[in-house]
Amino acid sequence: MWRGWPTCCTQVRAVYCRALSAHIRCTYTARKCVRHVIHSLHVLSHAIEAGFRYLSTYLIAGNQRGTSCRISTRISLIASSSGLRISEAMSSEKRKISSSTDQDSVRKKIRIMKEKQPPNTSKRPAAGEEDDDDEWESQRQFKKLDELTKKEKQDILNKYVKTKVFVEALDEATLKRLILVFKKRALKNKEMKVKFPDQPEKFMESEVELHETLQELQIVATNPTNLDLYCMLMVKLGAVPSLLELLSHKNTDIAVGVVDFLQKFTYKGILHKIQKEGADTFINALFEQQVCALLVQNLERLDETVTKEDNGVYNTLDIFDELLVFRPDLCADAGKQGLMKWLLRRVKIKTTPIDLNKCYACHLLSILLRHTPENRLLLGDLDGIDVLLQQLASHDPQTAQEHDLNEWYDEINKMNEAIMEDLFNVLCSSLMATVNRDRFLRGEGLQLMNLILRKKKMSLNGSLKVLDHALNGPDGKDNCSKFVDILGLQTIFPLFMKTPTKNRKRMLTAEEDEKHVISIIVSLLKNCKGQQRQTLLSYFTENDYEKVDRLMELHFKYLEKVEEMKKNGKDEDEEESYLRRLDGGLFILQLVDYVLLEVCTGCPPAVTQRVRDLLAQRSLNKIRHIMREYADNLGDAGDTEWKEAEQRRILQLIDKF
Repeated sequence: MWRGWPTCCTQVRAVYCRALSAHIRCTYTARKCVRHVIHSLHVLSHAIEAGFRYLSTYLIAGNQRGTSCRISTRISLIASSSGLRISEAMSSEKRKISSSTDQDSVRKKIRIMKEKQPPNTSKRPAAGEEDDDDEWESQRQFKKLDELTKKEKQDILNKYVKTKVFVEALDEATLKRLILVFKKRALKNKEMKVKFPDQPEKFMESEVELHETLQELQIVATNPTNLDLYCMLMVKLGAVPSLLELLSHKNTDIAVGVVDFLQKFTYKGILHKIQKEGADTFINALFEQQVCALLVQNLERLDETVTKEDNGVYNTLDIFDELLVFRPDLCADAGKQGLMKWLLRRVKIKTTPIDLNKCYACHLLSILLRHTPENRLLLGDLDGIDVLLQQLASHDPQTAQEHDLNEWYDEINKMNEAIMEDLFNVLCSSLMATVNRDRFLRGEGLQLMNLILRKKKMSLNGSLKVLDHALNGPDGKDNCSKFVDILGLQTIFPLFMKTPTKNRKRMLTAEEDEKHVISIIVSLLKNCKGQQRQTLLSYFTENDYEKVDRLMELHFKYLEKVEEMKKNGKDEDEEESYLRRLDGGLFILQLVDYVLLEVCTGCPPAVTQRVRDLLAQRSLNKIRHIMREYADNLGDAGDTEWKEAEQRRILQLIDKF
């Protein structure tokens, strides 16, 4: 600004002078415009002169003549450009101030002000003075805790303990009045918008009042002592329909305000602190008004590039999370009312490197599919399997060594890990439906999982889990056959020989990895026939039976764990003892022993002899007992005929062994 004015003044004045000197016959209007420009510059220069007088008075009194000179230089440039003598006026003003100001009295006043100034008040030191405040501040900061008196310590403690703000508990009459005021203002705003649809200034006041009432409702929702009564009154006075109707309000601030209110009602498990009757009544009223559909419709119009609306999206997802955790039986209704469709669409979008809304969307998908068969089928109908596979193919996080260079990459890495883990969990849940296994096969899901295993990325653990679900049971025959065709055996057996431990940030533990690898081999042995089965068994005869030795190593490892657990077991019934031993390693031991029986039966006699040599110090009856127990407790996968056939198959293997 300071540099631009001289040039502007000079150019305008030069143009005007050239016009006059050349005797150009300008119109009256043109001459008048030019004169107005120069007059405006003249007025501006006087304003600058007056401002400088005030500024110079302050600077000279504060002994800051250097700054005063610099500013006077700037103004003199403007004065010279406009033909004004401001510098002369400034010089005379300085002389007046210098002659009328007693320097000794000024210094005396400053010294008195210093003495009166408290030690913790910041001040600007004069020229040539040392700043004692920094020295005092350093002494204060490094004061030892032992030097504080007991009273000072207590005062510091009270300062932080007593700063918590408590919301005053409201009685029933006050809550009723607040709810009725909200309903009244919501109705008034609706009527004003209908009456004056094209005149926002007419209904703006009612909209502001409505927004203020929503803020008051949010404050009450933060006090747990009122929530039980609050829930009952909201339903009894019919405020729930009025509240949810505002989710479709044209003003997104109002809609986001409703979302904030509902989010505070469900924040961090507050619903669990309310009496069950009040919480169930309120939630039932919400779902009767199709709260999921209304929230989803509001989600579709919110713009996540706007900070407030982006927070509204996150709070909406938080509402769904708390409601579905509190009432898992409502997951099916939520999926049907559009939540599943919106989540799948949102998962495909990535706005920023750290996308909290995408991470939350993946988490909600895992909740919807965890215990709800209807949502698994719905996900398949919405082409969700393809969406999940595309995201897994393009969203694999890099290794920890590449991403731990700084905190920013570390945060991105953590976010990617959370997204990947949820995506794998969603895919595993969806594969529990038979029709989705066919979609997984057609979508080349096996090829993708095999590729991830070969590259040994951070998502290797999740791909093992997905393969276990895809190949397991009688419904996994086609996937098992395809897995052998795509050379999946060359990928799975190196993992069988050595559990992957490269990544320090793991989705699964080492035991879980071993369980999934053994389970995959068991599924292949059960479902592969003919030449594919012979190819599978031939791997156990390679390299001097090293894979048989690995089987025996796993057998002894988990047998020792089970026996130790059995010794330390408490007095309990047979079923509880069996379930506890399954969690403690018995299930993996059963899978290992099943592979041993299959290998000893299908491979050359040298393999059986190798197993007998390794078991010379142990009893073979333990393996037979473990497998009989396994046959008696087969799961519910498949129909009854398959279960009976599998039991006969296991008993035949035991007899041959």
